[in-house]
Amino acid sequence: WYQRRVRGITIKSAATSLLWKGKQLNLIDTPGHIDFTVEVERALRVLDGAILVLCASSGVQTQTYTVYRQMKRYNVPFISFINKMDRYAANADRTIQQMREDMGLNAAFLYFPIGAERSFEGLVDVLGERSVYYEGDNGRTSCTRTCPPL
Repeated sequence: WYQRRVRGITIKSAATSLLWKGKQLNLIDTPGHIDFTVEVERALRVLDGAILVLCASSGVQTQTYTVYRQMKRYNVPFISFINKMDRYAANADRTIQQMREDMGLNAAFLYFPIGAERSFEGLVDVLGERSVYYEGDNGRTSCTRTCPPL
């Protein structure tokens, strides 16, 4: 249990609710490992939308294709989120390229990473025209700056 929590591994679906801008959101976190494909399938039957989480180090993996096919089967719209930019071999550009070439998706950045691996500092919010820098112990605090005009 402790190792799964430290490493951020989900081994069974979990649900929670929250209010956002006056609307109730019900979130379901499903395992990403192939051994839990049935858990993902069960959740997709009731979802209005999904977030496909990809690791910046590993990129598109076999299970990514499986989950993508499941989302298509149930017509679940989704956005993708590339995490673990601070890990060894993190490469968001490679992950986006894999999504385009290997999965046939029209993937694009809404947030560009600033740096990677040990030099990962934050994100550029393209739509918000600002940058967010993570500071302090493990990036627990953040600083927002306006992006200069192009």
